[in-house]
Amino acid sequence: MAVVTPDLPELFEEAYERAGLEMRTGYDLKTARRSLNLLTLEWQNRGLNLFTIESGTIAVTAGTATYTLPSDTIDIIEHQIRTGTGTNQVDTALERISVATYAQQTNKNTQGRPTQIFVQRLPTETKVTLWSVPDSTTTYTIFYYRLKGIDGLSSGVGDTVTSVPPRFVPCLVAGMAYYLAMKKPQSAGRAAALKQEYEFQFELAAGEDEETASIKFVPFNTFALGG
Repeated sequence: MAVVTPDLPELFEEAYERAGLEMRTGYDLKTARRSLNLLTLEWQNRGLNLFTIESGTIAVTAGTATYTLPSDTIDIIEHQIRTGTGTNQVDTALERISVATYAQQTNKNTQGRPTQIFVQRLPTETKVTLWSVPDSTTTYTIFYYRLKGIDGLSSGVGDTVTSVPPRFVPCLVAGMAYYLAMKKPQSAGRAAALKQEYEFQFELAAGEDEETASIKFVPFNTFALGG
């Protein structure tokens, strides 16, 4: 049986009602949409949500060190260099290094089997640079898990929430109600209680979204050595 998720106009109306308000005009829709977009951006700063993890690969070209990840990438959290295919496929962990460590490499054009990866989280894109620069002795592929951004709304109100799993919808509504209350003077008295409810709902959703295995993905400059 499918989980029924209310469409966005219904979620907006619920958020307004919790804030003691009514959604009456086109501007009310516009400001709710803006609050939704800011809310999803805030979630990306709260840490790792498993529903935003996505795997991918990058075909490596001999002599080329730097590659660009998909535009909605926040960070890359696991990274291996892959050789071979099928039953002969081997993934070897890449050591993530800081800008200082990469800058201190005396010869950044040295070619060989890559062992390190330098990640640049730029304002409009995320890039990775391999060292050593891939050589032509074999075919390399970068295999990674990335933390991707949560889709927002560029215009209108849409039909359904497609980028947020149902378990996060109560948190979404609670957060929008709090955001709307902060913007409306007549709802200022409700803001503290709405914030408390929002934090409670986020804690519930994030707790459900935790990795249940003994190893957790953490978006930090750490690495694990592959066998």
